[in-house]
Amino acid sequence: MMNVNLVAFGKLKEKFFRDACEEYVRRLSAYAKITVKEIEPAFLPKEPSRTLIDAALESEAEKLRGALKNGYKIALCVEGKQLSSEELALKLEKLGGEGISAVDFIVGSSYGLSENFKKECDFRLSMSPMTFPHELARVMLAEQIYRAFSIIGNSKYHK
Repeated sequence: MMNVNLVAFGKLKEKFFRDACEEYVRRLSAYAKITVKEIEPAFLPKEPSRTLIDAALESEAEKLRGALKNGYKIALCVEGKQLSSEELALKLEKLGGEGISAVDFIVGSSYGLSENFKKECDFRLSMSPMTFPHELARVMLAEQIYRAFSIIGNSKYHK
């Protein structure tokens, strides 16, 4: 059974987002051991300079390094590769076949992830060229991870 670590900045504030994410995590537990870690984002003023943003992203990268489980690191970022649900399932299945037992999905803060940290990751994944609120993106990611494992398991969820 693969270990899936979903690491994100901030808490899900809206109950409906929390409920949806918890439901997909619950469903996913039939296929993988999943943990969700919420990390406190760095504080930034209302209109931060690029220098302050870069410093905050580096600070957040240090927090991330401490939260990861030395798994295959997948950073969610806009410049990443877009995969279909089937392609994500195939990627996860291939990783398992290569003996990789842990995958870390990393969702950055509102300014994303530091470039240095993204270079340390094994794969960059983009969910869409569109922009989504972080809370919704987390729910969508949890659903897609669940969908990928249900495809691997030949479940009827993915039609």
